[in-house]
Amino acid sequence: LKGLQGLCLEGKPLSANSKTKACNMYTNTRFGELMKGIPRGMFERLVKKHQADKHSKGFRCWDQFAAMLYGQVTGSRSLRDLELSFNSHEVHHYHLGARTIRRSTLADANNKRNVALYESLCLQLLHRARGQVKSQVTNMLYLLDSTPIPLKGLGYDDWAASGHRTPGLKVHMMLEGNQYVPTYTGITPSNINDIDDARQMEIESGATYVFDKGYYDFNWWHRINQQQAIFVTRAKHNAALKVVNTHSIEGCADHVLSDEAVCFKYRHPGGGRINQYRAALRRVIVDREDHETPLVLLTNDFERSAEEIAALYKQRWQIELFFKWLKQNLKIKRFLGRSENAVKTQIYIAIIAYVLLWLYRRAEGGGRSLTDCARLLASAAFQRPDSEYLIWKRRRKEREELLALQRVLI
Repeated sequence: LKGLQGLCLEGKPLSANSKTKACNMYTNTRFGELMKGIPRGMFERLVKKHQADKHSKGFRCWDQFAAMLYGQVTGSRSLRDLELSFNSHEVHHYHLGARTIRRSTLADANNKRNVALYESLCLQLLHRARGQVKSQVTNMLYLLDSTPIPLKGLGYDDWAASGHRTPGLKVHMMLEGNQYVPTYTGITPSNINDIDDARQMEIESGATYVFDKGYYDFNWWHRINQQQAIFVTRAKHNAALKVVNTHSIEGCADHVLSDEAVCFKYRHPGGGRINQYRAALRRVIVDREDHETPLVLLTNDFERSAEEIAALYKQRWQIELFFKWLKQNLKIKRFLGRSENAVKTQIYIAIIAYVLLWLYRRAEGGGRSLTDCARLLASAAFQRPDSEYLIWKRRRKEREELLALQRVLI
């Protein structure tokens, strides 16, 4: 009870000057903190590069971006819903550097403003996240895959890829498996093969790439090997391979059936193609409890154990879970516009929203999961966390109540 006599913050009295300073101190909203992940100077340089504000007529790209990002984190289902919700917080727009919106103006901006601005912004943000991961992780693990975005109906049929089982778009992604953050993305028509997009990616020396049979290209594997990077993938059942050496599996786990060094039988696989991959490969065959046939893996890694190779390929499931999280928590299934430009703009801003959430979670700390951060922003985007003065005021009230209780008891 003796310690209750001083009305203080963490044992130190708060001076009058500190009270005044704390009371006048501006506290950013949660949505404002989220947007701090995009440096305004970088954004304006990209706007100038793409001349995206050339015909803005007062509604700038930053206003469009702020509104669309707000729609992502709050789950707005329509332009009307987004307009009413965003404009209801007009008092907070000044600190965002944004303004109120009209749904017709926002729809025009989504349809006509070049999506290259948001593509460039997304890639720069992914590059920044990649740099943060590399500063903490020595062995980079990259998981590659793609997910279809089905688009069918009035407005979509005019431009969405046809002649494919899933008309629409395809989002290609490379996910860093240690920190669960994307480091590359690309959007193509759904009839573009995964490997065609992967050939555009830069290969990082010393990194490990894990992918499925959608990236089955021997010459691309050769490129990875030449860059002194590691890959782990599945083998097709008709792969023409010959055994060079057999490794002992004594001491390995029961699910490891064989571990062999192999090479390709033919330099010309057909169709006038030339197989440039002449180095040895490692083939690891592992048993699967839920499948009748075993899993056949190919890799250029001869250092890790067979169990580690199998575990690396098992981690590829993380990118499937990432796509599931993205579609459940952000807006890439239902779109606010039906033009190609509007759809791609919304997808890129959804990916930007994910990375900003990832950065926000790292900066905030507190042990919240990414899903909890997303739910908190969805329900309290423009809420201001307690300032130092408000925390002190609440604790003072609690101590006064305890002192009053003490006097009654005495």
